Amino acid sequence: MRVTLPIRLFISYAVVAVIGALTAFATVRLLAPQFFDQRMGMMAGVTDGQGMMGDHTGRLGASRSIRDAFLSSLDLALLAGLVLSLVIAGAVAAFVTYRLLRPLEDVRAATRRIAAGDYHAQVPLPSEPEMAALATDVNTLARELADTEARRTRLLGDVAHEMRTPLTALDGYVEGMIDGVFPSDESTLTAVTGELRRLRRLSEDLSSLSRAQEHRLEFVDVDADLAALVRTAAERLRPQFEDAGIALTVSAPSEVPVSIDPDRINQVVTNLLGNAMVATDAGGTVTVSVTARGEHAEASVTDTGVGLAPDEVEHVFERFYRAPGAPRRSGGSGVGLTISRAIMQDERGTITASSPGKGHGSTFTIRLPLR
Repeated sequence: MRVTLPIRLFISYAVVAVIGALTAFATVRLLAPQFFDQRMGMMAGVTDGQGMMGDHTGRLGASRSIRDAFLSSLDLALLAGLVLSLVIAGAVAAFVTYRLLRPLEDVRAATRRIAAGDYHAQVPLPSEPEMAALATDVNTLARELADTEARRTRLLGDVAHEMRTPLTALDGYVEGMIDGVFPSDESTLTAVTGELRRLRRLSEDLSSLSRAQEHRLEFVDVDADLAALVRTAAERLRPQFEDAGIALTVSAPSEVPVSIDPDRINQVVTNLLGNAMVATDAGGTVTVSVTARGEHAEASVTDTGVGLAPDEVEHVFERFYRAPGAPRRSGGSGVGLTISRAIMQDERGTITASSPGKGHGSTFTIRLPLR
């Protein structure tokens, strides 16, 4: 049979108390008679010198009687003290055990509630620093799990919302063709194909998002020039900027050596350029710059588009987030910036957003350690 922790603690305290009491008993019982005999011998010598006592035999018998009476009284006193000390030690041990285990019971109760899905369970903070640290950790775990569950719920709602539009369109086209409202010609089938591509892209982006946030993306870091990589990405997209009537300016004059996965960083830069193009109206400007600052390389994409309000700066990195009033020209799924931030974290870098305000454009900056 396994002995529980409260019983083990109580037994350990009781054993310590018993050992202490027996040690005190043995010490007093062994030393007290010797001290008594020495004291009586000193007193006998004094009385002999003063001639105030009878013969030697009478004095010896009286001393033995006194010694026996003293030892008998001492034994009774020690036994009473031993019993009393054990009772008090047992009470103190039970109290200390209760004080130590009560916070653990609170922690157990809270963890059972958390395991059952109640992420708002909190452990009261005890006075003991070590127990308070444990309770704080459990409370932090509960909050993190609550946030994770909230994000999971939002993700399900966001995915359902993103899928609803193409599925509704597909359903309408198919029913229209069945009812003869839409002809089964190239134009209608092209529209159906476009909605299917949108669904496929959403599926691929969600898969990439899952792998990125779980840090399961594969990275093959090599020595590269961030300036050259950014210039190449910008030139590849320049025809699209020209078609949209947006001026694209690239400022990356010198080499900026980094150790990165070129494909992943190209994915991030391409996403930033695409977002800037969507956010900027015809006649606007998008400026790309690459510089080395201290021990880090920085690449910034600045547009003259719709801009961001102060409370939207961090929200833009949340999946499926679209700023109020933002243009809807993009066919993206709304997780590009989320994936980009995860990629930058795996590359030991950062990605940040800034904006002077609504209508004043925005700047997205990636930062990587120099090689």
